[in-house]
Amino acid sequence: MELTGQPPEHAILYRRVVADLIDRFRGVVGEDEVRAAVREAHAALVGRTRVMNFLPVLVERYAKEQLMAQTQADGRASKPLPELLFVCVHNAGRSQIAAALARHLSGGRVNVRSAGSAPVGEINPVVAQVLAERGVPIPDAYPKPLTDRVVRAADVIVTMGCGDECPFVPGKRYEDWAVADPNGADLATVRRITDDIQVRITGLLAELLH
Repeated sequence: MELTGQPPEHAILYRRVVADLIDRFRGVVGEDEVRAAVREAHAALVGRTRVMNFLPVLVERYAKEQLMAQTQADGRASKPLPELLFVCVHNAGRSQIAAALARHLSGGRVNVRSAGSAPVGEINPVVAQVLAERGVPIPDAYPKPLTDRVVRAADVIVTMGCGDECPFVPGKRYEDWAVADPNGADLATVRRITDDIQVRITGLLAELLH
């Protein structure tokens, strides 16, 4: 599969990505839809990824997530668990903290996604450090853009600093949390922000999973 601006040696990797996703979604998603999702994922991430050798892996993960969200939103796939979506501006701090803590504290009883209205190239390293201190490492996390698909697939959408940018879908539960931005903050401040988010996550999970 040829994608604009990619090294020739990546072509075989993207063909493999497409083949794997076609196999993964066989009987649910058509081949053309898979190819379109891979192209869209590449276009969304190519300008933000700092290490180009990692891009095919991220494209596969992002395309898979978008296809899963699409099939959940339109009823082609079931949703056995509550779907939570956390959104902030850059998807590098607050929404990553919230998503990581929700996964960890729920014990696998919810499915979690995160996104940013204007995502950047990498996770805030201080955020990653603070989460690792709490036994919640996020080595595979990466910033990704907000799409209508993930909003429509979600049951609960939590925004932090970007509520006006999030599409409104009737019937969804929306919450806007006034949480400080960890961008540029020191370690102690990020720890306090994480404490704040953890309290909110604990309350949300208690309500959803009681």
